[in-house]
Amino acid sequence: MSESALLVESLQLMGIGMGIVFSFLVLLVGMLRLMSSLALRLAPLESSPAQTPPSSVPADESDDLIAVIASAVARYRRRH
Repeated sequence: MSESALLVESLQLMGIGMGIVFSFLVLLVGMLRLMSSLALRLAPLESSPAQTPPSSVPADESDDLIAVIASAVARYRRRH
């Protein structure tokens, strides 16, 4: 076979291979979108319950926490 015939055959083979891969990827994206839409129809998102504000920390615990933080900051400043 001549070089030009080999080159044409290799380009044809490359085109067929790239076409198959591209077709598979398009099919995969289509199937994923279809499955996603089916999943949303079959199991719709549940409505979230009303958000409740976080409970506040009792005052005595808050005071203890502030004292611990202040102590840690003072100790850090003494060393550095």
